[in-house]
Amino acid sequence: MAFLFKRNPKTPPDLIRALNEQVVKLDQTIDNKKYQDEAARYLTQVKLILHGDDDNDPQPDQISQLAQEVYSSDCLYLLIYSLKKLDFDSRKDVLILFSTLLRRQTGNKSPTVDYLINHKPEILIMLLRGPENQEIGLISGQILRDCIKFEVINRFILHHQIFWNYFKYCQISIFEIATDAFTTLHDLLTIHKKLVSEFLASNYDTFTVQINQLLQSKNYVTKRQSVRLLAELVLQRQNQYFLNKYFDDTNNLKLIMLLLSDKSKNLQIEAFHIFKFFVAKPKKSQKVLDILIKNKENFLELFKNFDITYANDSNLIEERDYILGEIQKLPDIDKIRAA
Repeated sequence: MAFLFKRNPKTPPDLIRALNEQVVKLDQTIDNKKYQDEAARYLTQVKLILHGDDDNDPQPDQISQLAQEVYSSDCLYLLIYSLKKLDFDSRKDVLILFSTLLRRQTGNKSPTVDYLINHKPEILIMLLRGPENQEIGLISGQILRDCIKFEVINRFILHHQIFWNYFKYCQISIFEIATDAFTTLHDLLTIHKKLVSEFLASNYDTFTVQINQLLQSKNYVTKRQSVRLLAELVLQRQNQYFLNKYFDDTNNLKLIMLLLSDKSKNLQIEAFHIFKFFVAKPKKSQKVLDILIKNKENFLELFKNFDITYANDSNLIEERDYILGEIQKLPDIDKIRAA
């Protein structure tokens, strides 16, 4: 790595300051190709300090100096703010810089996580708004998902109003952006289970409205991903409060019943993984029980012809048979009326 500094003799702090200068200049002129190229060159040198090359290993003292200057000069803020003005390779180098610093620890502390939460949470807000810009939506999503691995950042995002935008971002017309946004939403709601359990308990009504809207999306991929996410959430024992409320709500049952009758076999099976809990729940609400009884014959007909053999899943077949048996035990609607 020494050859770098013979041609361009800069200490790691000098390198970050030089990088910042070029990034700032990107905002000052329309014809910014020169500054874009310079920023790219400096980012390549930063990457070499962090990861070394075939001939040189990274040096901890240089990485420490570089990291301290990144924090003190708000380099990460400048890079994310100007992300769309950097070229494609530079954006990837920003991802590498971000991810490497996130993993860096001093003792039991994560300095970059502390910096993001306590000093520059605006960076997280900019990353959260990534799907609003097609050029940087995917790279912002990758950086954000690296951040989400840390529970304190996940908590910050879940309790920020912008979090709810992700239910809209998942329905953006640009497929790649919508899919990436859903991947982020999935991670936010599945990685830190205890945190998510508390969040769902405190935000049941708002969350249920939002997830149910996704379940009714006109986009098949969005709809299927959303059913899978919901199924994943209801399988978590930590989410007991959420589960009890969700499976006592007749609006939720009616929506899942619609998905059971969808023309897509895959969607039918995904919906079944949620529907089975309405049937198997020991203490059902009276309103849910009434709907199950009212539709008993329809359910029996549906599950007798429920084609799941192609899924090649013996557990699924057993579950289908069990639910069919539970439905058969329900009282007949005619007998209830006669009584």
